Amino acid sequence: MQTAAPFVVVLVTAPDVEAARRLAQAVLNARAAACANLVPGVESHYWWQGKHETSAEVLLVFKTTRRQLSALEKAVRAHHPYDTPEIISLPLHQGHAKYLRWLAEEVQPPGRKNRSP
Repeated sequence: MQTAAPFVVVLVTAPDVEAARRLAQAVLNARAAACANLVPGVESHYWWQGKHETSAEVLLVFKTTRRQLSALEKAVRAHHPYDTPEIISLPLHQGHAKYLRWLAEEVQPPGRKNRSP
């Protein structure tokens, strides 16, 4: 395992699989994340505009670098159907060295590969 301080996991919820796929595609096309996992079947309970709500949602789990967070947020906000999308970044502490190298390479624009995260 290697230190993973430059890397983050970003959680985003979407109303359905189609919206989640569009968000994943937009973020990946922007090279703002190396990977997006879609986890369908999430049941969300939350307060919204003074009322307790319950919704079926899809959880997206993005893997990226701290450097790419603003690009990821921009892509999500541009394509998300919610007025107030969940976009939460969680720091990583350690990770498999080869995976982290791959992640760092894939969030770089094609002409800028092999830069540090």
